[in-house]
Amino acid sequence: MPDSPRESGNSVESLIRHTTDNHVRRITLNRPEALNAITPDLREHLIHILSDASADPAVRAVVLTGTGRGFCAGADLRGGASDGRAADDRAADGGERVAGDVARTLRLGAQRLISAVLDCEKPVIAAVNGTAAGLGAHLALACDLVLAAESARFIEVFVRRGLVPDGGGAYLLPRLIGPQRAKELMFFGDALTAADAERLGLVNRVVPDGELGKTAREWADRLATGPTRALALTKQLVNASLDTDRTTAFAAEAAAQEINMTTHDANEGVSSFVERRSPEYRGR
Repeated sequence: MPDSPRESGNSVESLIRHTTDNHVRRITLNRPEALNAITPDLREHLIHILSDASADPAVRAVVLTGTGRGFCAGADLRGGASDGRAADDRAADGGERVAGDVARTLRLGAQRLISAVLDCEKPVIAAVNGTAAGLGAHLALACDLVLAAESARFIEVFVRRGLVPDGGGAYLLPRLIGPQRAKELMFFGDALTAADAERLGLVNRVVPDGELGKTAREWADRLATGPTRALALTKQLVNASLDTDRTTAFAAEAAAQEINMTTHDANEGVSSFVERRSPEYRGR
């Protein structure tokens, strides 16, 4: 990434705003004129912000949202379209893509972004304020909890462009709604309303547009006062559960509980129960 990446006169930092207050990292995609479509530089910056939130003990929950009419329209296919830097360099020199360029582009690009959400050690809430299409839909669905404004729409747009779903879509959707429903969304590419997304189980809750930010803050504040390490281990167990057998899952559960019992918050939780008082978790 360049030392001072620029786009249309704006710094990458201004196109993804992020603040931390009350132990909540609030990340806002801020490119409304492009429905918050993600360029390679923006993707790298977002991965960095998520990784930093994961490692920062002062951060205990994350909220991801967008400005304007769209949550995220996916990867930017106009200007900064390709994530493959080596392939771009070859094309600029008059060369052609070679076998492996596309797979490498996805592995180092969109898949890294989705992994940054799935692997974040803090609970991540998506506050979907409008259209979430393609990679943007997968970015939302990779989050641990999904709130959607009534005006939100989810679109598996890839088939409309003659493309195979990427950014983890064929991994995420069947695990959330089953293979038949996932295929229906991916085969037809129809826009899914927020209400239908909630009915299918893609969304935790639909709220009026004007209440999205308030609800996201309330949920994040609750998570930020919880036992952070226990939440991280719970997230890890749930995310791994569909990829493993019962014996392995039970062993992972036991190991996670063993690790968690060494934390301050676990001891506080047990002590507060015995002493009949509200726990005061520190995130440690």
